[in-house]
Amino acid sequence: MTLWTASEAAKATGGRAQGDWSVNGVSIDTRTIAQGDLFVALQAARDGHDFVANALAAGAGAALVSRVPEGVAEDAPLLIVEDVLKGLEALGAAARARTQAKVIGITGSVGKTSTKEMLLAMLSPQGRTHASVASYNNHWGVPLTLARMPADTEYAIIEMGMNHPGEILPLTMLAKPDAAMITTVAAAHLEAFKDITGIALEKANIFDSLPIGAPAVYNADVETSAILAAKTHDKRLHGIAFGEHGFDWKLKELSIQGDTTVVQAEVDDEPLLFKLATPGRHFAMNALGALAIVKAIGADLGQAVTVLGSWTPYKGRGLREVIQLDPVEAQQRLSLIDDSYNANPTSVAAALEVLAGAQPTDGVGSIRKGRRIAFLGDMKELGADAIALHAGIAHLEATKQLDVIHCVGPMMRALYDLLPDQQRGDWCESAEEMCEGLRGRIDAGDVVLAKGSLSMKLGTVVDAIRKMGHPVTDM
Repeated sequence: MTLWTASEAAKATGGRAQGDWSVNGVSIDTRTIAQGDLFVALQAARDGHDFVANALAAGAGAALVSRVPEGVAEDAPLLIVEDVLKGLEALGAAARARTQAKVIGITGSVGKTSTKEMLLAMLSPQGRTHASVASYNNHWGVPLTLARMPADTEYAIIEMGMNHPGEILPLTMLAKPDAAMITTVAAAHLEAFKDITGIALEKANIFDSLPIGAPAVYNADVETSAILAAKTHDKRLHGIAFGEHGFDWKLKELSIQGDTTVVQAEVDDEPLLFKLATPGRHFAMNALGALAIVKAIGADLGQAVTVLGSWTPYKGRGLREVIQLDPVEAQQRLSLIDDSYNANPTSVAAALEVLAGAQPTDGVGSIRKGRRIAFLGDMKELGADAIALHAGIAHLEATKQLDVIHCVGPMMRALYDLLPDQQRGDWCESAEEMCEGLRGRIDAGDVVLAKGSLSMKLGTVVDAIRKMGHPVTDM
């Protein structure tokens, strides 16, 4: 299906199209480019113009550029604009303007991607649904997501992130959501903000472009919920508060039964029961808010609840899997929780709560006792209180219930030094160093968590564990 013709793209961007081409996708990466994509030559670590020839050779239908690059024919299929990023933004704005889709904006310090994936799963059976890929939620990720949106989309879920003041407003003005949700407000990116109040004010900007009366869903349990509520009142929106203190969607009771989370909630004084195929209070809270969005935009709540019952997290964000360590002995298995994509104090506390509630298996490993083991990497962008926030993990109730904690990175040394001898595992400067001798740190029967900021590369620890055996698919 054609996404953009040369004339449509030129009109949208004010650029000049060479050739009579059409494209069915938009890409910024020649490594994953598909046949017929429009390649966008963004300036990042390297100038995207250096890869235009490769993109066209790989099958790109055209390229969005600010000049004809070296090695590219003068009559090559191009869309030439003054500024490539501004051209992408214009393309995204045009895609938003031409669709009748109900657009949902999602932001929050924790849980944006998981909530987006929940909504994608719940809404896809109810209509043609488009959503951000992975965590494409920044100044180029949002316009790229919009530019990729087919004109006949019925539901769109746009994730919006920030790490500095002033970033949310231009994103929400571009996406123009019909409904928006703030998953939570927590101590993340404190290097760029004076305090958590500043983070709440920035997050609340996602409501600024909503039309009067539109659904504005927010977490009522955070300490800054009054700031979020005030924004909904100021903008004359339909504020919908969710959580244990939610006055619209109230979490009444939560129980974790093995790998399943069961939630009893109350909506407009009516009971609502739902479950998730993954353990975690934080997932349940995000699901409650996501269901509030589903109902608010007029989608089928019952169908969404049914779909939610089989939802599992995205890779690197709490994904659970079983790794069989021995090809013959079926009981030689461990459970792996891959939460390696990102970390801040709130998300680490949630992940440790999940690990503390997990059940290891005794009598199958060489140690004979299954253990709850955490590999924790530095949490970045926490500002002046970073060391204290790392040390504070030691005092969490969930931390005290773990058997072994291995620490990665200079800031996690603050936690490592506070751990009692029986819990203290190893400390390493880097994840690569932690991978050396990794097999001796884990055993069959263990439940293993990997959690840290993306730059700490705890994903390499996860991959190394996977390579020790193979994932079990017959669960």
